[in-house]
Amino acid sequence: MSSNNKHFKYIDILRIFSCIMIFLYHLNMLKGGFLAVSIFFVISGYLSTIKLFKKEKISFKNFYLNKLFRLYLPMLIVVFVSIGVIKLFLDVNWFNLKPEVTSIILGYNNFWQVMTNMDYFRSGLESPFIHLWYMAILMQFDLVFPFIFLLLKKIGDKINRIIPVTITLVISLFGGAYFYYSGVNNGILFTYYNTFTRIFALFFGITLGFIYHYYGNLVSSKIKNPILKKCIFYTYLVILLLLFIFINPSSKYIYLGMIITTLLSVRITDYATLICDNWANTNKFDKIIGYASSISYEIYLIEYVVIYLFEYIDLNKYLELFLIIIITILLSMLLHFITTNKDKKYKNIRYILGFMFSGILIYGIYEYVVSVDYTKDINKLKNQLEQNEKLVKDNKDNYMVKLKEEEDNWQKKLQTLEEDESKLDEIVTNLPVVGIGDSVLLGAVNNLYNRFPNGYFDGKVSRTAWGINDILLTLKNNNVLGNPIVFNLGTNGDCSLECKEEILRTCEDRDIFWINTVNLTDVNVRLNNLASSHSNLHIIDWYSISRGHNEYFTYDGIHLTNEGRKVYTDTIYNAIYNIYKEKYIEKKNNMINKHDEEIKSKISFYGNDLLLNAFNNIKTNFTNANYITNKNFNYNSLKKEIKKEIKDNTLNHNVVFLFDNSVNISKKEYNNLIKLCDGHNIYIISTDKKLSNIKFDYENVRYINVYSEIKDLNYLTPDNIHLNKEGNEYLGNLLNEVINNNK
Repeated sequence: MSSNNKHFKYIDILRIFSCIMIFLYHLNMLKGGFLAVSIFFVISGYLSTIKLFKKEKISFKNFYLNKLFRLYLPMLIVVFVSIGVIKLFLDVNWFNLKPEVTSIILGYNNFWQVMTNMDYFRSGLESPFIHLWYMAILMQFDLVFPFIFLLLKKIGDKINRIIPVTITLVISLFGGAYFYYSGVNNGILFTYYNTFTRIFALFFGITLGFIYHYYGNLVSSKIKNPILKKCIFYTYLVILLLLFIFINPSSKYIYLGMIITTLLSVRITDYATLICDNWANTNKFDKIIGYASSISYEIYLIEYVVIYLFEYIDLNKYLELFLIIIITILLSMLLHFITTNKDKKYKNIRYILGFMFSGILIYGIYEYVVSVDYTKDINKLKNQLEQNEKLVKDNKDNYMVKLKEEEDNWQKKLQTLEEDESKLDEIVTNLPVVGIGDSVLLGAVNNLYNRFPNGYFDGKVSRTAWGINDILLTLKNNNVLGNPIVFNLGTNGDCSLECKEEILRTCEDRDIFWINTVNLTDVNVRLNNLASSHSNLHIIDWYSISRGHNEYFTYDGIHLTNEGRKVYTDTIYNAIYNIYKEKYIEKKNNMINKHDEEIKSKISFYGNDLLLNAFNNIKTNFTNANYITNKNFNYNSLKKEIKKEIKDNTLNHNVVFLFDNSVNISKKEYNNLIKLCDGHNIYIISTDKKLSNIKFDYENVRYINVYSEIKDLNYLTPDNIHLNKEGNEYLGNLLNEVINNNK
């Protein structure tokens, strides 16, 4: 069978399989579908090698023209038509259009994406062309491949065939090792996009191509049973599918998964070439497979653009999925027809279709030419964000230290208060009590001094309250008027209200314990009335306590026996003790309430660049807050962070979510986060247009979408995502108004 007439149907199946896997990844339906790119790299290296071996004489002109029309031209059509459609129908301020499209045209888009930190694995769609990093690597490869091939072929023809095989294999192995090393040390973005880390997969394909040309299949061609060949082939496909299901971008096995995918691609490609037919013997199904394989490149070019466009259309998700698939396939068939069909009978149709798309194509080119390069502005913003990121980190470290200090100080204060409360008996006993009274108090002076050794007691027979103020002033002027003060006055008659008010004014804010009488109930009534308007005046109800206890009194029912003096002293002590205990309890409760209020006033901010960019403006009004930022926050990572804060008991009472339109968190997901933060005050500040009309039916939730305001007031930077200086000031003032005024 002539090599030109061979039809490798299973290479087509492998292409279709890889195309579907990548498509599912772009649709967020298969987390590991990105691994299938390695299959395309291997196939590209293999087929490029085989095709050049088939040519008796290699023409650089023909090689590059073929690549130009088959790969480069369709890509340019997709790029410029997409620009035209997006600019005409979508409200997208495409700030990096100029540098991004320039990098695509000139074939360095993969390096541009590394420099601008474009994340292929982020859930949000940053650009319709983020997938074209792959084309940049292919363009770079195609630029040098003819020279590499000719050199290796010459070595194989002139010296020994094993040498080019060995060279390409060694490059592949060392390249794979470098890929793994880079992944571990440089991170996913640098490693995934970098030509020098991904080249190993292409070289594995080249190695397979040289082996196939020089020695035939790696697998023994003695496997004659077609069913066995197919079983082995599909077994490899199943293994690859399992890899795509279980390895995702965040997996610790991602780099090993890419290497294994590449090695499996070599094996499955080799098996695919075992099964071949003559083109003349192909049936309709084979032709369908062949056609589907032939448009896989166009599908790859178009699918991400279509997905990007549907991000701006609000449809049922199943209808959206259906339309994305159908439109992608139809546009791919159309593009393939326009760029590859050479049949003269379809010439006019091609011209008509070309003319129909030429308007939007030219408009796309025009938009590219007149677009402004905001690279300097974005670099300035990037530097500012990096500086703020350091500030946020320092703030978080300081916040945690301060939080620990506050908690330690609080615990010490509480412990001191509790210790004082446990020593209250000792504290009350040693108070500098001042007691002034008549003969009743005079009779109990010895008991009082025994109970209050630091006190001062002055009792006098027939004393009334009329002359008490002078005594108080004398003690006060001599700095011996202690606290509390005990009065036993009224038994010998009452004084006027003005007299008693004067006494209370002299006592100032000291605690006053006034013992009522056992013989003049009208005096007691007036004392109770007086106490009702003075919080520091406490009435000791000796009248009720002593009532029915004749053993407390001498024959006159007023003066005290020894037992009565003891009970009288204990009554004074207990009254003072109870008031001081109440004060300690009140002080403790006030401390606890104050501590609780301080805790309730604390705030946890969660956000991406929106928070990071406005950090200085926000921190001005919220100095004692916890700021948690992550440029790549999504629902899952945010939920994980909040759960960690809850577990560590560091989630503050007030929780603020600050996210721009680069983060895709749905209303349903926000509801889940609100339930997770049950019992907390939630503030959601969003600049996402898609969430501008939603509402939350929770009393503890305040939702504010500021998209319209920042848009109308020109508070956005050219990327239509970040806020400018005025926008950051606006956001800081808004948060201050919403949160501080709501406390």
